[in-house]
Amino acid sequence: MRSDLVAARLPKAPIWRRAVAFTLDFFCAWFAGSLVLGSGGMVQLLRSLLFLIAWLALRVFLPYRNQGQSLGRWVFDIKVIDPKALRSADLLALLKREAYLGASALFVALGLSSWRLIREGWIVLLVLPLALDLGLAVADSLNQQSLHDRLAKTSVIQTSRGYSLDLKVKRLLAEVSRRVKK
Repeated sequence: MRSDLVAARLPKAPIWRRAVAFTLDFFCAWFAGSLVLGSGGMVQLLRSLLFLIAWLALRVFLPYRNQGQSLGRWVFDIKVIDPKALRSADLLALLKREAYLGASALFVALGLSSWRLIREGWIVLLVLPLALDLGLAVADSLNQQSLHDRLAKTSVIQTSRGYSLDLKVKRLLAEVSRRVKK
């Protein structure tokens, strides 16, 4: 019961920061899959396999070894925790969490890699699982838990450990604004 009260007070990561961290991880995994050149069914299968391997490396194994932070989460100062134990999520929780999210991200990657799907509008259906997941997080204003967080029983919180890219950009813009006013 006490851990529930403490977990409720932990600083939840803003949705926009989670989305940008996800996008950074997505493009890193997508880049790994796009290293395979050519066209055809086997090439697309190989791209998908490389994407999933990169996704697991970035979003499961790296956070497991790095206190719940993937590359994107590290850049934007957020991490995945187990709110009951008040520590970084374990490997099984990260696997559960990223199974849904990785499949949804793979759908988007497949859609983005095919101009025909974009041109004919099928990309909308491929983005739908991610949109529903994000919608759940937005609708849950108290805990900000999306579907993949609920499945794995995890939470995403702010942390002071990371690169703080968003804060560095804010400081840079404030400095530029101050110098322009002079």
